[in-house]
Amino acid sequence: MDRATRLAAGSVIVALAVLGLKAVAWWLTGSVALLADALESVVNVAAALAALAAVSFSAAPPDANHPYGHAKAEYFSAVLEGALIIVAALLILREAWGALSAPHMPDVPGFGLAVSIVATVINAGWGLMLRREGRRLRSPALLADARHLFADVVTSVGVVVGVAAVAATGILWLDPLLAALTAVNILVSGWHLLRESVGGLMDEAVEPALLNRIRVLMSQEAQGALEMHDLRTRHAGRTTFVEFHMVVPGDMTVSHAHEICDRIEAALKAELGTAIITIHVEPEVKAKHQGVLVL
Repeated sequence: MDRATRLAAGSVIVALAVLGLKAVAWWLTGSVALLADALESVVNVAAALAALAAVSFSAAPPDANHPYGHAKAEYFSAVLEGALIIVAALLILREAWGALSAPHMPDVPGFGLAVSIVATVINAGWGLMLRREGRRLRSPALLADARHLFADVVTSVGVVVGVAAVAATGILWLDPLLAALTAVNILVSGWHLLRESVGGLMDEAVEPALLNRIRVLMSQEAQGALEMHDLRTRHAGRTTFVEFHMVVPGDMTVSHAHEICDRIEAALKAELGTAIITIHVEPEVKAKHQGVLVL
């Protein structure tokens, strides 16, 4: 089991523990806002299970039917998680609407809020871990799970403040109102997650800062070549794909051209981690005098 899979499995355990704590907090208080928070944790469990399945599948090596590997499976998990977040938000809005017609004072709010705070701290700590490791491993599924957890943390903090305000002021409609605001926050998070995940499935180019770094490395390592052009990039889960044409003098030997390609590939893989580099070597008559020039 690799690092990403172990983290995804850990997310399932953490999600179940947090769900249990939030369910206890809702049971103790009867708060609609805390119920909304618990409903989002149900989605967290489903999303964590989907992420575990996707990360495990994406780690499988290339085969005859998938010669480029299985890395894109992680994007499907992230899309599913975004959809589940939206479903959770709609469920919360339903509960909030019903509670607005018959608001009530939460029971034993102090102990219930303490339990919710413990769950929130667990979520925040695990979310930080997932974000750090997700960036290091270039895992869309782990990063999606981290984003979901941070949305949950923001929601939980708001819920705790709101339930405490209801107990302190006696304004009962604050509880369902806060649940509705929670749902709106979750909807925004789900939309951004869907947008990023679909972008990965549509083979969007790497971000501008990384693209510039790729260009710099290509120029630094291509001594002997004349020009590089038609650079194309994309991400597929933890794998970065880089393709370009490299123009060399017409009398350069194949062996020399291959050495240049090896230098460029080594530098790019050291920077990108898991990467597939495709270089098409062309004679100088194919030069376009654009792209990444090697002087």
